[in-house]
Amino acid sequence: MLKSMTGFGRAAISVGDKLFAIDLKSLNGKQFELQLKMPALLKPFEFEIRKCLAENLGRGTIDCQVSLKDAGPIIPVSINTQMARSYYQSLAQLAVELGLDTSQLLPSLLKLPDVITSGSEGLAETEWELFKQGLQEAITAINKHRTEEGKALETDLLERIAQIEKRQIAIAELDPVRREKLRASMNKSMKEHLKEEAIDRNRMEQELIYYIEKMDITEELVRLSNHCSYFREQVESAEEGKGKKLSFILQEIGREINTTGSKAYDAGIQRLVVEMKDELEKAKEQVLNIL
Repeated sequence: MLKSMTGFGRAAISVGDKLFAIDLKSLNGKQFELQLKMPALLKPFEFEIRKCLAENLGRGTIDCQVSLKDAGPIIPVSINTQMARSYYQSLAQLAVELGLDTSQLLPSLLKLPDVITSGSEGLAETEWELFKQGLQEAITAINKHRTEEGKALETDLLERIAQIEKRQIAIAELDPVRREKLRASMNKSMKEHLKEEAIDRNRMEQELIYYIEKMDITEELVRLSNHCSYFREQVESAEEGKGKKLSFILQEIGREINTTGSKAYDAGIQRLVVEMKDELEKAKEQVLNIL
């Protein structure tokens, strides 16, 4: 079973007189990257929130937004006048240097960090435990969405591999004819450039065998078939976090396809190789979304 890195989850939780809305969105990424926005009430618990998300979501670019929908009674606020004065002096000096109007600095000043502070003391331990339940609900929701997306990816990937295997079988069927064409072409070339009496038949046969073996693609086709089977096994296994492993297997599949194409010297086989490469590139794009 596969799990996509793309998903969305939402939860709402009442904590005392507060109503928190938690929105989680994830996209594909090589590592775990988190963008976290939350009310100041939760700042003391930021490390635990980040840890919880990292442990439950694995890889991906995660956007977590926690908003305080209802704060109950009006919470008193205070203005840090010392901080505001410090900001104002710097802004006023900059405005004068740039020839700007200093009479409209107050609205911008009030938006700066730590100028306005809430009178709230933060969440109590029991309230934090309730909030964690809401966070876990959002995580469960996004993981469910990721699993559903993963099913669609699984279907598509298995179809891509099936198309590669179909063409691998077709190449194997064309290979004996290709060998005879190579042998005939070498014989013809030899006769065109050498006189009949100058040809050493034993030596010529040895050379033909050598070059035909050098262009043999049997091993590549066998390895390609094995890699495709291994890929299918990994897709259908219950193992978690196998996106990178599947990517490595696709690299090996690509290596065998490329080698087959470089040794083929046959228009029909080259056409099938191009079609396999097309399927492979589509599979690689899909694997980038797998957790």
